[in-house]
Amino acid sequence: MRELLRGTRWENAIITPIAGDASARQYARLDHPSAILMSDPSGDTKRFAQIATILRHANLCPPDIFAHDPDRGMMIISDLGRMDFAQHLAANPDDSPSLYQTATDVLITLYQQKIDADLPRMTHDVAADMIGLAAQHYAPNMQGEIALHDALRCAFDAHVDPALHLSLRDFHAENLIWRPEKTGTDRAGLLDFQDACMAPMGYDVMSLVRDARRDIDTDTSEMAINRFLKLTGLSGSDASAHLACVGAQRNLRILGIFARLATLNGKQNYLNFLPRVWAYLMTDLGHPALSDLRDRVTTHLPTPDATTLSRLRQI
Repeated sequence: MRELLRGTRWENAIITPIAGDASARQYARLDHPSAILMSDPSGDTKRFAQIATILRHANLCPPDIFAHDPDRGMMIISDLGRMDFAQHLAANPDDSPSLYQTATDVLITLYQQKIDADLPRMTHDVAADMIGLAAQHYAPNMQGEIALHDALRCAFDAHVDPALHLSLRDFHAENLIWRPEKTGTDRAGLLDFQDACMAPMGYDVMSLVRDARRDIDTDTSEMAINRFLKLTGLSGSDASAHLACVGAQRNLRILGIFARLATLNGKQNYLNFLPRVWAYLMTDLGHPALSDLRDRVTTHLPTPDATTLSRLRQI
């Protein structure tokens, strides 16, 4: 990882590894001055740079890029801070409304700018295809995969506005840096957005309030959803069904992703998140408009009880 540092002010910096995410990307903190060295074995750092530019033009706070070697998949980026939202809230739970309002305002800003970027597009067909992972890895069942695909596609056609908006995809508390010394949306430093796409309205709001890694109280999640709907001019039962459907799609996919990480990559700690993911899924499938999808899900997918988790641990 030293190659990118040559000729920069960090040439002789101490490199301290820091925790990464579910991907193969690696991160390290550099000293004097503090910065982050990011390495992506897939080499896909161009997308990160593209989205960082879009976010900066939107007056939001992605990292600055000091050096970039796209051929090696490496970059030096600014250090936005050491305290993410999840860490701050673990010590200061009463601050939850303030932090989640700030995060929601970031998404309102993105929505209001009507950004249309050259990115993968989560059409209704694509959204239905994406949940195949649940029937492939969480509960392997070809018949169930077809049934879930068809049911989700029908639900999207009935309830999800086909217009697409910029989505950062992994928009949750561990990817948001809390910067209380700043004001407005500057208080949220943005990370891990290289998988951004054009997705249905509110996809990131549901990512925020249906966080697989932490419990979010109902008052906070409803505040975030209602604020997003109010300040984007959206409301009513149609918007409610839209968001519930988008939230259900996202958590169906996460069931499959986390099961795959556990069974194929040996990351069995991800199984611990499945009961929470399932609870969020049932919350959204509890919307009256999604009764058919709920019936199909509960028919073909088991609850992540002790028996289900034990089976996944033995694969």
